[in-house]
Amino acid sequence: MLQPDYAVPYGAPPIDSVKKVLKRIYHYLDAVTPAQFVNRRTQEILHSSADADTNTVIKTGDFRLTSYEWGVTYSGMLLAGEATGDTAYTHYTKERVHFIAEAFPAFSALYLKYPKASNPLRQPVAPHALDDGGAVCAAMIKTLRAEQDPALRPLIDHYIAYISTKEFWLSDGTLARNRPQKNTLWLDDLFMGVPALAQMGKLTGDKKYFDDAVKQVLQFSRRMFNKELGIYMHGWVEEMTVHPEFHWARANGWALLTMCELLDVLPADHPGRKAVLEQLQAHVKGLTGYQSGKGLWHQLLDKNDSYLETSASAIYTYCIARAINKGWIDAKAYAPVCILAWNAVATKVNDKGQVEGTCVGTGMAFDPAFYYYRPVNVFAAHGYGPVLLAGAEIINLLKKFSFEINDSSLQLTSPK
Repeated sequence: MLQPDYAVPYGAPPIDSVKKVLKRIYHYLDAVTPAQFVNRRTQEILHSSADADTNTVIKTGDFRLTSYEWGVTYSGMLLAGEATGDTAYTHYTKERVHFIAEAFPAFSALYLKYPKASNPLRQPVAPHALDDGGAVCAAMIKTLRAEQDPALRPLIDHYIAYISTKEFWLSDGTLARNRPQKNTLWLDDLFMGVPALAQMGKLTGDKKYFDDAVKQVLQFSRRMFNKELGIYMHGWVEEMTVHPEFHWARANGWALLTMCELLDVLPADHPGRKAVLEQLQAHVKGLTGYQSGKGLWHQLLDKNDSYLETSASAIYTYCIARAINKGWIDAKAYAPVCILAWNAVATKVNDKGQVEGTCVGTGMAFDPAFYYYRPVNVFAAHGYGPVLLAGAEIINLLKKFSFEINDSSLQLTSPK
């Protein structure tokens, strides 16, 4: 009869409590990410992008509207709008992606004229890496499919052209980088490229995008997925014969999120669907074994003395809930995992709506200290989109399934 002293709330949360967490994040982000151009010297607001010059900047906010992290946030806002029925979330994304796309022609012209000058839209205008475009592109395609904003299509095509024709690949077509070593795979790059390709396949019906997306997932997985542990290493270098394995949590999150994004739109009869689904199932099985008793996952998944990290935990929460809701994994086996994870993630959203405990941007390394000592900060943009996605999908889960406490433990009982 003694009551456990749980570190985070235990049991299925009320939907209204999840909505309140999402709303705090929304109010914070809406206030600190203005979609306006100003003159950096006078701070005068620019009312038309046609009047932009080399003194034009985006009005200062807490986060960059064109970053890959904000691509995740745009997708999270869209899903939150669907799950809650609150159009404020949807409007957040519609307003900001239109703001970027509408200004794209003017700032492209400025870049051509002054290529060395500061350009607030440098990432979309002249992408240098997958980080510059893939996640925002995927969110723009989702927005275009839902809202039919014609201003988005030229920038979408520009992003896809970079991903499909200009990014660096290995000889077999696998997306790669030449840092920190030549011919390096970063697990992160699955998410930076594949969801945009998958969404483009859905938008156009062109099978080549689906084929490339499936190829990337399977070729990365063949090199980087540890079947015995059920998780991925972070980096792989073509010239290495031995690969030190560091199982960084957020990179594993990007891989899992990539597979969810791909399966969401991949046709049922695509020949690669079965292999991608099996890979997702193997990854979910592996990841759930590393969840801590506090509901979160560690910065290095298999190193319990590394800190508990929020953004990766939120990605896993979303992906496991999504996979359950889509019927890709066993609901009774995995629902308690993502409910516990959401309860933990929710405690990391402070009263201002900021997400705490998120690791800052992180390169790829071959020593543990690098990962152990990466700072965490509320201004690490990586946490916001994943928490929005997680909360929205948990709402969908709670709408779809019933839960009870049976013999003191949380159990999924049946679909509603």
